[in-house]
Amino acid sequence: MITKTIKYTALFLLLAGHVAIAQKATAFKPDKKLIKTFDQNFIDAAAQYKLQMQNLPDGKFPKTFFPETGKYDYSNSNWWCSGFYPGTLLNLYEQTKDEALYTEALRINEILKKEQFNKGTHDLGFMMFCSFGNANRINPKPEYKEVLINSAKSLSSRFNPTVGCIKSWNSEIPDDYLVIIDNMMNLELLFWATKATGDSSFYKIAVSHANTTIKNHFRSDYSSYHVVNYNITNGSVKQKRTAQGNADSSAWGRGQAWGLYGFTEVYRETKDKKYLDQANHIANYLLSHPNLPADKIPYWDFNAPGIPNALRDASAGAIMASALIELSGYVDGALSKKYLVAAETMLRTLSSPAYKATAGTNGGFILQHSVGNLPKKSEVDVPLTYADYYYVEAMKRYKALKK
Repeated sequence: MITKTIKYTALFLLLAGHVAIAQKATAFKPDKKLIKTFDQNFIDAAAQYKLQMQNLPDGKFPKTFFPETGKYDYSNSNWWCSGFYPGTLLNLYEQTKDEALYTEALRINEILKKEQFNKGTHDLGFMMFCSFGNANRINPKPEYKEVLINSAKSLSSRFNPTVGCIKSWNSEIPDDYLVIIDNMMNLELLFWATKATGDSSFYKIAVSHANTTIKNHFRSDYSSYHVVNYNITNGSVKQKRTAQGNADSSAWGRGQAWGLYGFTEVYRETKDKKYLDQANHIANYLLSHPNLPADKIPYWDFNAPGIPNALRDASAGAIMASALIELSGYVDGALSKKYLVAAETMLRTLSSPAYKATAGTNGGFILQHSVGNLPKKSEVDVPLTYADYYYVEAMKRYKALKK
């Protein structure tokens, strides 16, 4: 836990994290040239998202684009990724002051708004906090607050105190209770709700979910399983497996990134050292893994067959970079520098032509080469909305370090 006796040498604002984070003394200095590159990236990204805007059908949300066919895939508002498009627009608006982006974000949020009452998904954090959370941060309004509180109530309805977790997926087997590591990313909405309302029940649900996840989702090396199936009647673990990874025993790339980011967030909100320890353990596992490439963009699975020729996942790299920048603010000098150097490498790689799309291509998405669900051959080696969202957030966080 960060104590009152620690003297901080700088403060920086994690713009997408909604909080000011204390940055301890570190020898790391942000690269001014890289920040200028990011400023140009924001301009380029704004142009890309205007291209998406032009091609977006009424009432639809972007999912991906298939370069080989030139076709898009769209979703309705109840898809788990629906909040990333408005969230990216809002973050880009902050950097560019382009009013067209802000107007489009507000338009699409009106379509998304009804999902505040959706109790059939665990992903309301992704859907509503990336969208309305950012909108409320930029321009607080009572109606935004109401949407977010209702969203937190809907998410809380999926919590089972016997299991100690929020249910992720439904199952045809009555006593199954499926929880995925991704669900750590939805807890921030609950922490916000307690601060906004004074109702501690949201906070308690989030902490219970985090504690149960530490207990059951992680192996001794701090890699994580994708799915844990609990017995709903007594909370015991029935099975630990994967759904989107290479094997039940493997370390699915994006799943590891979700865990890193999620426990960093939980530490921010609770200041309980066990969550900081967990985040540090996960970071150490990832950064010291022999299969992490030198450019720091993970393979779609750390145990994928065919390495070094296996597909990379830009989305996992973007999530990891953003998480590491925040985590660097909670640890001491040498470790903080290690995290920032790794995040910087990830962002340099993602900003290179190998991953950043040429203007006017890629269907208006910013990044190329993400992997959604390879075992089901879904969204393989394509752009994805959440890759763009966390890439923009990570660049914002890096840029904020100079302050």
